[in-house]
Amino acid sequence: MSPDGAVAVANETVIDTAVLKRLDDEMKNAAERRKKLEEQLAKTRFKLEEEEAKIQDIATKKNQYLEGAKLGVIPKERTFSETAIRSAVKAMMWRVIAGLVTLATAFRFSRTLSTAFSIVGSDFFSKSLTMFLGERLMNKTSAGRKSGADNVGRSLAKALLWRLFAVTNTLTMAIFIAKDLSVASKIAGTDAIIKTTLMFLYERVWAKIEWGKEYAIEFSI
Repeated sequence: MSPDGAVAVANETVIDTAVLKRLDDEMKNAAERRKKLEEQLAKTRFKLEEEEAKIQDIATKKNQYLEGAKLGVIPKERTFSETAIRSAVKAMMWRVIAGLVTLATAFRFSRTLSTAFSIVGSDFFSKSLTMFLGERLMNKTSAGRKSGADNVGRSLAKALLWRLFAVTNTLTMAIFIAKDLSVASKIAGTDAIIKTTLMFLYERVWAKIEWGKEYAIEFSI
């Protein structure tokens, strides 16, 4: 072996041990990567087989249904969930209605149109997202949902819960903009009374609207 680590073999070819070690390391790393890929492939193959089995099961149910089997029965309680787009439309439409009420009450007590519009504007942007998120959170529970619609109790609970948040929000923004606690209290108080009733009625109307509802289906063959 030469001082620089090179090795001379029988055919007088000089082999650098550093190069040889690097090649061995690369071969080892490549083998490890191949092993990981093989493991991933095995997992993917298993998932593909699972999905294929599901497809076959659904196809079988479809064929049995077409042949007259009892399938796709909506439960008597007609449990459902609301789509995100339904929640978004409900939130935006309510903001328009609520905004008009706030505009009227804010102008009535502040006597300043610019102040009224400022309060309505802050209300619109601060509450549109929070109401949408509230709708999505409420959608996670089926309490008060029977016969394919929200019952009166659920609608009332939603109206009261939302008013609790909304009146605090309106009062805060009204104080900040109007700079008068008395005026802000009157705006928020009147809003609370009018909008609680309006929102309850709003929820009752939406309870009868089928658009955006996804019903749970019980498969029985």
